[in-house]
Amino acid sequence: MNSKNHPGDSPRMAAIALGVMAALSSLAAHAQQEQAPVAAPAASAAASAPAAAGVPSGIVNSPALPTITVKARSESPTGPVNGYKARRATTATKTDTPLKDTPLSVTVLTRDLIVDQGATNIQDALNYAAGVRPDAYGLDSRTDSIRVRGGYPDEYLDGLRKNFDWYTSNARTEPFTLERIELLRGPAAMLYGQGTVGGVINMVSKRPQAEAQGEIGVQLGTWNRKQVQADVTGPLTASGEWLYRLIAVGRDADTQVDHVRDDRALIAPSLTWKPSAATALTLQLLSQRDRTGSTSQFFPWAGTVAPNPNGQIPTHRFIGDPDWDRYDTDRDFIGYLFEHKFSEALMLRQNLRYTKTDVDYRSLYGDSFSTPGGWDADPVGQRLLGRYAYGNINRTKLFTVDQNLFAKFATGPVQHELLAGLDAAHYKKSSSSAFEDSSTVPLIDVYNPVYPAYTPPAFGPAAKSTQTQVGLYLQDQLRFARDWLVTFGLRHDRARNVTEGGGVGGVDDAQNHKATTKRVGLLYSAPLGVSPYVSYSESFTPQANRGSTTFKPLTGKQWEVGVKAEPTDKLKLNVAAFDVREVNQIQEPTPGTFNQLGEIKATGFEVDLTAAFSRSFDLIASYTYTDLDVKLEQMPRNQANVRGKWKLTTLGVDGLSLGAGVRYLSDYRDGAAPTVPSLALLDAMIAWESTHWRAALNVSNLTDKVYVASCGNRGDCWYGARRNVVGTVSYRW
Repeated sequence: MNSKNHPGDSPRMAAIALGVMAALSSLAAHAQQEQAPVAAPAASAAASAPAAAGVPSGIVNSPALPTITVKARSESPTGPVNGYKARRATTATKTDTPLKDTPLSVTVLTRDLIVDQGATNIQDALNYAAGVRPDAYGLDSRTDSIRVRGGYPDEYLDGLRKNFDWYTSNARTEPFTLERIELLRGPAAMLYGQGTVGGVINMVSKRPQAEAQGEIGVQLGTWNRKQVQADVTGPLTASGEWLYRLIAVGRDADTQVDHVRDDRALIAPSLTWKPSAATALTLQLLSQRDRTGSTSQFFPWAGTVAPNPNGQIPTHRFIGDPDWDRYDTDRDFIGYLFEHKFSEALMLRQNLRYTKTDVDYRSLYGDSFSTPGGWDADPVGQRLLGRYAYGNINRTKLFTVDQNLFAKFATGPVQHELLAGLDAAHYKKSSSSAFEDSSTVPLIDVYNPVYPAYTPPAFGPAAKSTQTQVGLYLQDQLRFARDWLVTFGLRHDRARNVTEGGGVGGVDDAQNHKATTKRVGLLYSAPLGVSPYVSYSESFTPQANRGSTTFKPLTGKQWEVGVKAEPTDKLKLNVAAFDVREVNQIQEPTPGTFNQLGEIKATGFEVDLTAAFSRSFDLIASYTYTDLDVKLEQMPRNQANVRGKWKLTTLGVDGLSLGAGVRYLSDYRDGAAPTVPSLALLDAMIAWESTHWRAALNVSNLTDKVYVASCGNRGDCWYGARRNVVGTVSYRW
């Protein structure tokens, strides 16, 4: 059984979260009483009478009352979606655009899909998305390790950048706070500024709703997982001018790896002010406290994918120091989402957020690098492993703002949707580091570990750095001859990185970068819901100095051709082929050693299917073929996923549903590393729902397959997640 690094924190966090749950329950009950409508007696009697033959329930037609017609509410790209199929999204264009009219590859993971998967993090939520390698570093408690088309996508929340740095300055997003996840594949610099060819993962927060509703739930699962969660929303005033939402999560859990926990306390209130149908302002706040460690132990090839005379290294093995290792994050933000419609043809939007994140990361990890993939300290016995000691205490502050003006107009036969915007970001970081190489850290017996008293290295003085970016962008979506659509965009960025005292003689080291990027796409909306398209897009990323080494900016470009098909409301199919090129990627063959590469490329194609074959059966499926340049860190050439949900209502069993999915990855090899074997993983779900209750059991890796998710050319390997069982019981109103 795993032990806790800081045992005093978890009970306190759980107690706070449970107190919040009780308060939320009381608030919800009060809100329902306040908002309950008082029906006229005649209307009540009519509503309670049986529906006349041929008249649907909910529609009353009598001489005394007028006919009431109930209209289906149109889909919002930021609101709830019933089922798995979303029709609209904002990430690709920063406008409310149908997916079938978007000449780019976009996948939307709806709230229903995230819940049915039982996803406990963003990485798991993307398990079935086309083009995605969701566990690039296996089971990683520190971050969501995701690769798309060979690159690492940038994370955004509500259209604003979540972080400028890597995982040592970041905190994982809680899926329970999200309404949907939108994945835009490929370069996206034209709208978002600096970023990689991997694209953008834009997470859309749950927002206050006009209808009073709520949910309180409890989770129990593998590795002592205990979680309570609550989500309550509705109007604060009878007129609906003020709306609120309050989300809270408290978790006390261990992980697959000994001495590594996974605790969280989170509260996220939001408030919407709608003085008129033309204006809306939503204030968002979040406070999150995570207490975990590193499940990534950096084991050698021999003992994971290659033979070792002592057998395979156990997947639960921890080789750090229980008293020193940790990955603790504190994240707080405040921001708002504002929009105002001057008319149906002119709208102003502004999103703003200020985020403060503190990360305390300390780890003793395996020396798999001195003799790549081997046991440098014990080459014969292969039991005693050298270790590195690494610590990093980062304190960051990020201010981001994005404002744009959206206009609809016509020039002769051409319809325009014009977007002009300006975004800016200011990022400050204070970082203290500690490091000790394997020549001074005590060896550890990986097959029979003993954790002796260890004196860790001291942290050095804090180094401070600042990063700023300002970008001006212009995009036009043109429609002509009714069925032809052209999307064109141009952007100019200026970025500046400053490291205080990082230059020669201790002076500040400043780097200034500027770039102009573009995107163009052509789509034909053919009959029968079929839309072929072609697009070109670019990326640009300044790269900060590391020590005395200066790096050129990372630049990329992509050509994509594809077909989108929505022949019916129940079926959506996307097929896309891509060619991605990137220049100046940084490679780290051994810790602290960096190389900058020339042009590298990735080519391939993807198939993405979402279907509802009947009211009782939903299906998602995808296939991805990726051919990466040999200079890149490799990934499987072939990936295939399929997942279905079957409601047993057709068999006369109301409320019960079954789900199952299969994830397949072909074998692959990264340079000199041994081949990572192919694998197929099975997931399953059973759920029961009534008007107010939902109970579900989700199992990932049902057969408890022991597998290595990836191995790097530099010498290290990462295990994938073992079987994980999570049971959830929720009360909804």
